[in-house]
Amino acid sequence: MDVKQLKWLYLIVLSLIWGSSFILIKRGLVGLTAIQVGSLRIIFAGVFLLLIGFSSLRKISRHQWKFIGLTSVFGTFIPAFFFAIAETQVNSSIVAILNSLTPLNTLVLGIIAFGIQFQKRQVLGVFIGLMGCLLLVFNGDSSQSGQNYYYLTLVVIASLCYAVNVNLIKKYLSDLNSLSITTGNFAILLLPALVILSFTDFTQKINFEVTQYSIGYVIILGVLGTGIANILFFKLIQMSSPVFATSVTYIIPIVAFFWGLLDNEMLTSIQFFGAFVILIGVYLSAKK
Repeated sequence: MDVKQLKWLYLIVLSLIWGSSFILIKRGLVGLTAIQVGSLRIIFAGVFLLLIGFSSLRKISRHQWKFIGLTSVFGTFIPAFFFAIAETQVNSSIVAILNSLTPLNTLVLGIIAFGIQFQKRQVLGVFIGLMGCLLLVFNGDSSQSGQNYYYLTLVVIASLCYAVNVNLIKKYLSDLNSLSITTGNFAILLLPALVILSFTDFTQKINFEVTQYSIGYVIILGVLGTGIANILFFKLIQMSSPVFATSVTYIIPIVAFFWGLLDNEMLTSIQFFGAFVILIGVYLSAKK
């Protein structure tokens, strides 16, 4: 399989994994707080990655560790908590939609801060995809009441963090394999996550059935949706462009909405049209 086909395969697989992560967060919040979900997500991913990739840490040079530290904060630590906190107040599918701001932020930050060049066609693709996202947002289920949409600012901040993350990796860590980057990230984050978790009431309710139910979903979220997915994502960044890699966030809402259908949430015809527009944006932004 050539690089062109492989990057599209990675994009689709990541879309399926991360599109499912929002429903996993929602299930995790049934028996856990947002801080506990964020901490456990990092802990489970960290343990898994250190088990399979500890030896890969030797490939990280001394000067690269500062960039590993930055990508761990922007690419994992802040988003893990912000997404969980946002989903305590806003429907998970809406959070998935707003995550699609990431490619636009990546493009702007790439031009302003990292000197990365993009073609007009890619800019057009980003804005078309964004329009599709707006269609989905403004035609959401009107029956969803009691939601605090101010919490969506956390999702916007998280998407900005993702944008910083992919540009850092593309510019400073392209010569490092994806397993080393991912394992290095979580080697740094594991201890802070354990400390944060220790300040919650997790140990007091770990024996509750509802807590164990939620932990099971967070394990899947941590190992598959964070550990394995980050390895694939960093590899995708290295073999393509930052804009193409973050265009995975355009397809994520489609997957999230299908999970919503299984949870008795209905899509309008406008929402289906918005999903189609998103795919057009992905195609245009991915072309060289």
